[in-house]
Amino acid sequence: MKHLFLAVFLGISSILVFSQENINYNKFRQLKQELPTPNVYRNASGMPGHQYYQQQADYKMDIRLDDEKQRIYGEETITYYNNSPDQLPYLWVQLDQNVRAKDSDSKKIRTSSIGDKTSFSNLKRLTNDFDGGFKLDFVQDLDGNELDVMVNKTMMRIHLKKPLESGEKFSFRVKWWYNINNRMEIGGRSGYEYFEEEDNYLYTIAQYYPRMAVYNDVEGWQNKQFLGRGEFTLPFGNYEVSITAPADHIVASTGELQNPDEVLSEEQKERLEQAKEADQPVMIVTESEAKKTEKKKSKENKTWTYKAQMVRDFAFASSRKFIWDAMGVKFGDRTVMAMSYYPKEGNPLWEQYSTKAVAHTLRSYSNTTFDYPYPIAISVNAASIGMEYPMICFNYGRPEEDGTYTERLKYGVISVIIHEVGHNFFPMIVNSDERQWTWMDEGLNTFCQYLAEKEWDVDYPSRRGPAYKIVDYMKGDKNKISPIMTNSESIFQFGNNAYGKPATALNILRETIMGRELFDYAFKQYAQTWKFKHPTPADFFRIMEDASAVDLDWFWRGWFFSTDHVDLAIDEVHYLELDTKNPDVEFSKEKAKAESKEDFIGDIRNESNRSNTVVELDPSTKDFYNSHDPFKVTSIDREEYQEYFDELDEDEKAMLKNKKHLYEVRFSSPGGLVMPIIVEFTFTDGATQKEYIPAEIWRYNQSKISKVFFLDKRVKEINLDPNLETADVDRSNNYYPTRIIESRFELFKRKESERENEMQRAKRAK
Repeated sequence: MKHLFLAVFLGISSILVFSQENINYNKFRQLKQELPTPNVYRNASGMPGHQYYQQQADYKMDIRLDDEKQRIYGEETITYYNNSPDQLPYLWVQLDQNVRAKDSDSKKIRTSSIGDKTSFSNLKRLTNDFDGGFKLDFVQDLDGNELDVMVNKTMMRIHLKKPLESGEKFSFRVKWWYNINNRMEIGGRSGYEYFEEEDNYLYTIAQYYPRMAVYNDVEGWQNKQFLGRGEFTLPFGNYEVSITAPADHIVASTGELQNPDEVLSEEQKERLEQAKEADQPVMIVTESEAKKTEKKKSKENKTWTYKAQMVRDFAFASSRKFIWDAMGVKFGDRTVMAMSYYPKEGNPLWEQYSTKAVAHTLRSYSNTTFDYPYPIAISVNAASIGMEYPMICFNYGRPEEDGTYTERLKYGVISVIIHEVGHNFFPMIVNSDERQWTWMDEGLNTFCQYLAEKEWDVDYPSRRGPAYKIVDYMKGDKNKISPIMTNSESIFQFGNNAYGKPATALNILRETIMGRELFDYAFKQYAQTWKFKHPTPADFFRIMEDASAVDLDWFWRGWFFSTDHVDLAIDEVHYLELDTKNPDVEFSKEKAKAESKEDFIGDIRNESNRSNTVVELDPSTKDFYNSHDPFKVTSIDREEYQEYFDELDEDEKAMLKNKKHLYEVRFSSPGGLVMPIIVEFTFTDGATQKEYIPAEIWRYNQSKISKVFFLDKRVKEINLDPNLETADVDRSNNYYPTRIIESRFELFKRKESERENEMQRAKRAK
């Protein structure tokens, strides 16, 4: 019996022998050497091990805000619980405010330059010698005995008279003060803003107290110096904080207010009760009331007492300028109070959007992770950058003096509120090490922020999240790009690296690699598992795989451990047709092919310029072949085909009658970051068909592969990554046939005057 031979190459694509180099640099090898070995504290599934532990630090503080000298005075009692199995001969305390000390390393290591021109504000920052470091009055035990301490810049070591054994606790007292920095002049996460017109201050205060460092199974003591960028790694604990401020100030804080009868009016308390059941924000302090208060200064003081349980930090804001509104957000039988505090300069923008954005964030993030567990969530308006703390955050954004604002500012305000309130989940509750891994809080939070923004408005102009928005960064100069898995203080392009790229990576995982169902389950599993605990990158990587049954080691390696970028290309396309052996089919195809062949230039010119040829002049030179039609089907051709066909089995006959169109497409990955191949075929009749090929197609050769597609119709165009899913940096090589990529340029003349915003323009147009 004859065996069918297909006159096309259908063979095995992408099967190449590994070179030694390919073995060493296989992008699909497992993450073994990059991740720590699982142990009794953190197991191989990404879960806490059966001997997982974490320390606890409780605080009782008395804080006084000096509105005349712009100082913080404080006394605290810290009780530290050693829940580790280890004996601790000393304790480490963070003195983060020392980043503003005159001899701070952060000032010394900051690079600087001045060109031909510079601004007064820039020069002021460069020459600033503000002394904002902690001034320690004492560090004592509970009996008033001075403790032996050593201050190393932003860290303080307390030498214990006897080691703190496992299961024991130790209490000590600290008294201190420091000068509050002007956020508008020298920046900072914490500080004050001065309003010259009415000689008032708005304080947003954080990092204002000596606080315990984290001790765990991964780093031991997390005592890496604070240089200004890598944020804060802190243990959970319970806080009781009394804040003494001018009597006409409103104080917003982490925790629940313990003495409302002493600090709030009856009307304010009634409004707060109404707000619990309201579906719109209720004004607790109205704008007109705040305007009256800010015009005069009280000489008296008032003490606000707050308590918070299971929090890792504590911050507050204070001003006589505050407008205050609130509304309740229901979680089962619990009511969480969403609240905003802002000066009149924030209106009308803040009154319209802030508290609603807080409430929306709580609902959205809770759906993505776990129900928000704290009793309140606060957004405070400050003129500079956003910053987050448990239950409270400080956010930028104010309209023009006439109350108008740009669309960009509107969405910027909503976005920063979503982002900073969202930090309650990462890292205030899922408590990662910000000093070491910024992406674990900023990146995960930015991803959740993107989801929340799209739930606010489907057309929301999100800055980060979609794959195509990270392209410009990914294709940039690799000398100025760091892997995501880089320490916070050493990152190039901080925003893109710690916020944008990890958020994009998670979005690609959700939409393209894993799918929403698998991703959402695994991500929620991570959040719920590590709620009120201290996860590491390895815990996140492992639990995402463990909860989904998707091997993602290649993805973590490419996106988090390398600076490779995505650039998949269509190199070649070959159209393949099956040789049916049927002369009535194949001869006509061959004839059409011969007739459509391009003419050689010499033949064209010979035809038009020739003299009579020998064959034309002498008919005797002609024979059978001068008149033979090679494309004419004869009875013998048909008989031979029938004989051939009759000897085939049924499967072979079916294959021979197959009317599929075969396309061999050759792909390459010049960017180095392997990704799934998502290819869309547009057929000659206008219909489309999309094919998804997992990234594992690159496992035998990570630079070039080929794939044969069996299609029902003739293809007009092939489009690689048609929906911009993979962050492909070069779209010019994604099409077959090649497309001309359109671009635009604009002629402009720079205007010296400031451009009016859209609201102002619309008013002028009336």
